[in-house]
Amino acid sequence: MLDITGEEARLLLNIALMSIGQNRFGSAAKILAALERFRPDEPSLAVANAIMLMSGQDFQGAVDYIDREALPRFPDSAMLQAFKGMALMRLDRRADAADPLEIAANQTADAAAAQLAKDLMS
Repeated sequence: MLDITGEEARLLLNIALMSIGQNRFGSAAKILAALERFRPDEPSLAVANAIMLMSGQDFQGAVDYIDREALPRFPDSAMLQAFKGMALMRLDRRADAADPLEIAANQTADAAAAQLAKDLMS
């Protein structure tokens, strides 16, 4: 069976994120789907999918994806909580955004997610 190394997976994830940054969502989606087959337990792929939806201005789609697919698989992901809060804020649902942002801000395992959440709350 074909496998990829952790380094190769990180490289492909970075390429997917660069594709998202260039609004090449189709290419990014294909890369992320392929990576999912090799790294199904990798929360960074779920975060990248949320970023892709938000970059495409599909904030409700991002919330739905995070709630229905990502958080059930990765319930301890502070970054997913932070991005859920961000998407809810973009939907002008600040009251709904408070809980996920608070969860992310209070987690110590992911300093970047905690800082993002704190910045969004201020």
